[in-house]
Amino acid sequence: MKFFKNTLKIVAILFFGTLYAQQDPNYTLYRYTMNVINPAYAGADGNTSLTSNIRSQWIGLRDAPESQSFFYAQPVSDKIGVGLTIVNDQVFVERQTSFNIDFSYKLQVSETANLFLGLKAGGGTYNVDRDNLGTLGGGSDPALSNIDTGFRPNFGAGAYLLHDKYYVSLSVPRILSSERIDESDGRVTQATQEAHIYLSGGYNFRISDNTEFRPSTLLRYVGGSPISLDATAAFRFFNKFEIGAAYRTDQAISGLLMINMAEWVDFGYAYESSTRDDINGVSNGTHEILLRFNFKKSASN
Repeated sequence: MKFFKNTLKIVAILFFGTLYAQQDPNYTLYRYTMNVINPAYAGADGNTSLTSNIRSQWIGLRDAPESQSFFYAQPVSDKIGVGLTIVNDQVFVERQTSFNIDFSYKLQVSETANLFLGLKAGGGTYNVDRDNLGTLGGGSDPALSNIDTGFRPNFGAGAYLLHDKYYVSLSVPRILSSERIDESDGRVTQATQEAHIYLSGGYNFRISDNTEFRPSTLLRYVGGSPISLDATAAFRFFNKFEIGAAYRTDQAISGLLMINMAEWVDFGYAYESSTRDDINGVSNGTHEILLRFNFKKSASN
């Protein structure tokens, strides 16, 4: 019984902390899930691809965050790319499902670099399991019953600079605000879902004919919350196999693996562990799996 009560307490802390600091899902394999956060990435690598990503956070903790992402990208001409992104995200009593169409346009800025500008449009649904709000601590505001759980339109934008050796990405995948739940002074209340700003960059250092060192970073900012930063160091061998490690300032460390299993399929896996004792005491870490099918293979970014 004591363990059960402590678990509920930790769930409440993690739940409200997650709502405050993270309204959109995190990805350890962010370099390979860029479609979700930046519409300019659609078709930017010259590949027609179909990708699925599953992220199960804090395994062993009941109703812990789960994210399933699906995205399709295709260049339709030398300058234009299109894509479809679907994300289903559950964080304890919250569930969001979004559907977006991505559009990108290429501008050549030098012989070795292109700038892609992108737009994202679509929408999604938002649902709250009100029956379980009480188990997370505090009372509930009657206004919660008025939160709109119907279709919510969305609009986003992004820019993606791609060079032979590096990339820089800046995006706001959701500009329109919407209602959600929050916690204030031990009471669950109605709040506004804020826009997220993402800034990412990476560089490919050629060490030898068969080895590359590929450091990268991803910075997230949402109004009213501390900036979150991922720092990743990875090595790629023979352009087929990649292994690396990452650190997130939200107190998490992870290891990642990417394998080009064939010309038409890539497999990725990441394991993440929190550096917080209160989380590690009730969970078995976070697992992320990625599978990408390439229908037109070109040089990797």
